[in-house]
Amino acid sequence: MSEDEGRQPDERAGERDRTHGKDERRYVPSDVDPQRWVKRLVWALVLVAVVYAGALVASAFFPRWWAQRIGDQVNGDLTSGILWGLFYGFVFTIVPLMIVVQLRRRFFNWTWRGILLVVAIVLAVPNWLTLAVVLGTGNAAHAGERIMDVEAPGFRIATAIGAVGAAGLVVVLLVTGVVATHRRKQVRTLKGRLDERESGPVDGSRDGTGAGPGTGTGTGAGRRTDRS
Repeated sequence: MSEDEGRQPDERAGERDRTHGKDERRYVPSDVDPQRWVKRLVWALVLVAVVYAGALVASAFFPRWWAQRIGDQVNGDLTSGILWGLFYGFVFTIVPLMIVVQLRRRFFNWTWRGILLVVAIVLAVPNWLTLAVVLGTGNAAHAGERIMDVEAPGFRIATAIGAVGAAGLVVVLLVTGVVATHRRKQVRTLKGRLDERESGPVDGSRDGTGAGPGTGTGTGAGRRTDRS
């Protein structure tokens, strides 16, 4: 056996070892750090606690404050309460919903979609506050209900009517837009088919017209020659 033949198995074994070393996943202690996961868990718990505390403070303050602001605007007048309720319910529902509808646009990335969603939620804050007064179970919510009963009659029911009307209008506009887009696609398809049908006979008639006179002339010339 020559020296080259003896080296080949050793070289192959070395290549296998190197390949196995590349494919083998190495254990890095920093990738599985218990302290990192503990920190993440602590931050998550802190965030949940802050959100919960903020919700408690908001539920104890904002319903009464919002009812007082609406009471100052309406000033106990039923007509003003209905008009202001329709305004708040309609405007602060249709604008956020129209923004949410735009999220289906493909040119928006996920970052911009998140920003638009936050903007829509913020724009709907007046309706959220009215909903907190109506559905709240705390003392501030009950106080807000009493304030609106006296100083803003008709505001809550008018707000609900305006919000429902705005949501219905958005649905109608959305369905109309989808149907119109589908119709435009159908019209384009039909126009393309009509153009194809019209272009076919025109080309054939041109060929027949071009060949017809020449053929007729040639036939007439042949007859004249035979007669002569």
